[in-house]
Amino acid sequence: MNRTDEGRPAGTGRTDRARPGAPAYAVVIPTLARDTLADCLAALAAAHGPRPEEIVLVDDRPDPEPDALEHPLTVLGELRARTAVLTSGGRGPAAARNTGLRAVTTPWVAFLDDDVQVGPHWCEQLTQDLSEAGTDTGAVQGVIAVPLPGERRPTDWERGTAGLARARWITADMAYRTDALEQVAGFDERFTRAFREDADLALRVLDAGWRIRQGRRTTRHPVRPADRWVSLRAQRGNADDALMLRLHGPDWWHKAVAPRGRIRSHLAVTAAGAAAPQPHIALGGYRRGLDGVTGQGDAPATTPGLLNKDGWYLLDDTPSALYDTATRKVTTRPAHNGQPYQDGYVFGYGHDYKQGLTDLATLTGPPALLPRWAYGVWYSEYIDRTAADYEDTILPAFRSEGVPLDVLVTDTDYKAVNNWSGWEIDTGKFPDPKGFFDWSAAQGLHNTLNVHPSILASDPQFARAQATAKGKLTKGGCASGASVENNCHTFDFGDPDQLRAYLDLHRTMDEQGNDFWWLDWCCDSSQSSLPGVTPDAWINQQYAGLTGETLGRGFVLSRAYGSLQAGGYSGQQALPTGPWADKRTTVHFTGDTSSTWGTLKLEVGYTPGESAATGMAAVTHDIGGHNDTTGLTGSETYTDGGQTRTTHKLPDDLYARWVQFGAFQPIDRLHSNHSDRLPWQYGAQARKSADAFLNLRENLVPYTYSLAEEANRTGVPIVRPTYLEYPDEPEAYTTAGGEYFYGSDVLVAPVTTPGTTATTSVWFPPGRWTDYFTGKTYQGGTTQDITTSLDTMPVFLRAGGILPTRTHDVTADDKAPLTDVTLTVAAGAPGTTSLYEDDGEAASGRARSATTTIRYAESGGRHTLTIGPAKGSFPGQVKDRRWTVSVVGAEPPTRVTAAGLRLPSHAYRWNATTHTLTITLPHHSTHTPLTVTYQ
Repeated sequence: MNRTDEGRPAGTGRTDRARPGAPAYAVVIPTLARDTLADCLAALAAAHGPRPEEIVLVDDRPDPEPDALEHPLTVLGELRARTAVLTSGGRGPAAARNTGLRAVTTPWVAFLDDDVQVGPHWCEQLTQDLSEAGTDTGAVQGVIAVPLPGERRPTDWERGTAGLARARWITADMAYRTDALEQVAGFDERFTRAFREDADLALRVLDAGWRIRQGRRTTRHPVRPADRWVSLRAQRGNADDALMLRLHGPDWWHKAVAPRGRIRSHLAVTAAGAAAPQPHIALGGYRRGLDGVTGQGDAPATTPGLLNKDGWYLLDDTPSALYDTATRKVTTRPAHNGQPYQDGYVFGYGHDYKQGLTDLATLTGPPALLPRWAYGVWYSEYIDRTAADYEDTILPAFRSEGVPLDVLVTDTDYKAVNNWSGWEIDTGKFPDPKGFFDWSAAQGLHNTLNVHPSILASDPQFARAQATAKGKLTKGGCASGASVENNCHTFDFGDPDQLRAYLDLHRTMDEQGNDFWWLDWCCDSSQSSLPGVTPDAWINQQYAGLTGETLGRGFVLSRAYGSLQAGGYSGQQALPTGPWADKRTTVHFTGDTSSTWGTLKLEVGYTPGESAATGMAAVTHDIGGHNDTTGLTGSETYTDGGQTRTTHKLPDDLYARWVQFGAFQPIDRLHSNHSDRLPWQYGAQARKSADAFLNLRENLVPYTYSLAEEANRTGVPIVRPTYLEYPDEPEAYTTAGGEYFYGSDVLVAPVTTPGTTATTSVWFPPGRWTDYFTGKTYQGGTTQDITTSLDTMPVFLRAGGILPTRTHDVTADDKAPLTDVTLTVAAGAPGTTSLYEDDGEAASGRARSATTTIRYAESGGRHTLTIGPAKGSFPGQVKDRRWTVSVVGAEPPTRVTAAGLRLPSHAYRWNATTHTLTITLPHHSTHTPLTVTYQ
């Protein structure tokens, strides 16, 4: 849109010009294209006074039909020229308002609901309200009038709507200073309903030091018609109340001046003769770990979690203690004078399983967003390593092979005094610990060290630890590796003194440069005596807080959901307090499995099943398994008990297929127990395959990181069972053990049978699907046999799916700004994706970020890809980017354009074998849009 130097659209006959010095403002209206929208816009167009510089209409329907907005837009008259229509993907009013906020450029933005009607002098009054606002005023609220029927008593619904006239801070008509919104990062999109998102925002604005005042302008809020289910929809707002409690403390009701309900119990009534309900069948499940799993016989038992096929779940929180986020103290629940008492939350989601997971995240907290580098490639091995090994042999081999590496995991043998429970780095192996960590950082690497929760009395750190613990460390209960002197002690994490002593043991190595910790609580009898708290969740949270002091986004690599005492090394015994907290802090290390085809097959279905049951987004398996079962001779020697031994290795086909599986897991962590896991330790075919898929994993980081942010924002995990995406397809339930989704658009069916060539049965959901590697298309609603050699695996893009990846291989994510991105697009249907970026490490909720929306559409033989401008900014953001567009399942092009200019034939390539059109574009500003078409 061209603008004159007065800041208004050129060529418009504006009736009410802004007075000199009058504050400029924009209007943002989220909408579901209801019938009320036309009246809302008509009232705005008729209002007297200085007009808004911009109007942003945000269509929040999941699949918007543009024609539905044509009539409402016509009533705007001259304001139509300054109106933009955006979409927010059905993510709720908070997300819709943020979408509008990111589009405006004025110092003030007024939010209106699409069912209100502003008064005849609203523009004049708003301008006056803003002119009178002091420099410390962050928002000015409008006056809401709700007309009620005069001939009868109002209904409950009508009275509830009338309460808006007395409500504080509602966004039915609320003007915010743009600087204030940017300071608090806008609306919290975890509020997915129009209920508490406005109060949360206002409290955060007030906490940031701004004032909110009442204005004079008046807006009419008619009562919308209500149907029979309106009360049930209203009750879903209880999840918002739970989130408000977690974010703002138990007195948030008072701060927000929010009325509390009076009805303590409810009665459900159903029709006589109605069909019996469906069986309460659990979907997915969880275990503390897969320790000891061999892949033979029946699958190990799991504990059911949130999702059930009949669409409801009762989360019984009665056994849980109360946690004060301000003091970080745990207290037991009130005794209620010995009377029966139960605290529960009923989730009713039907087959909208994603909504169930979103509600779970709202109530119990979202999955952690890890630093970006954590989604790259990890190398771990239980074998005695030294600084020289890493610096002179291992990393140079990675570099020579052209294989990326982001995280070094050093297992237990680095420790001094005792290689199981020592608390200092052995300077015989790492002569200069700080120097080693500094070297790692210079190479773009991040480090984690393995720890076991025990300490010997002969450890140099013991005296200080026992003193801090006030003499309460308990002798005995240690693993065999720490019991050689019969003077090993364990900890009670529930005792504040012992917890402090335990955490202090880590601080020297943190100061030397270790990034985060791997808590291997497999065998030592440390415990948490806190009643009502899951021990794993408690200690994992302490680790996240500890590493957060230096890392920003603190987390821990650990088992989850229980305790060693509850289930032992290989048990799965769940605890009454449930699995709900770990996802906020933990990369779930699933433990020590055996290296078999059966274990690989089990893990294919386990990851999505656990994620769906608990909301955990970061599940990590030992890629290649832990315990050798083959006896095949490996390539390295090591010393054990004074004897020289040789490592083992996997069969080439099993190694290659396990590495392929890892490329499409939340965390890709190569690991073993003295067994080869590096590509150059295998034959030519397996080596080539592993090289390619480890590089693919690294190149997928932009996509994986965007999925991780989506998980943090919505509760929907990175790896998803098929029934999460297609809940009404029977096959989605029967095939969930053999295939899964990596995000919404990528279907993955890992190979779990031996052979350099293998055939995998794949069920294709409705629609069209394109093989990511070959370009071959498949019709949905079918099951087909897919044959792959070691250089490919069954991975398919949904028609309209857009997969952003790095264009070029890199050595590590930290050392490679995202300057070149390939967008792989599956032709056949429209689609949208978002590329999320931030500084990679700032604590969640404080990171500055940018989001690029990418859309693909087809119409009459014309194919259009639109890359939107990056919305937002952050330190280190690239200013220019070179995009490569790869359309798979395409037809030969006759004309290709970019930014309105026809491209010469050398700017694109057509591959007739794979039906792939590849378009390489010149460098382009990340903050300006770009449109590519072909026909």
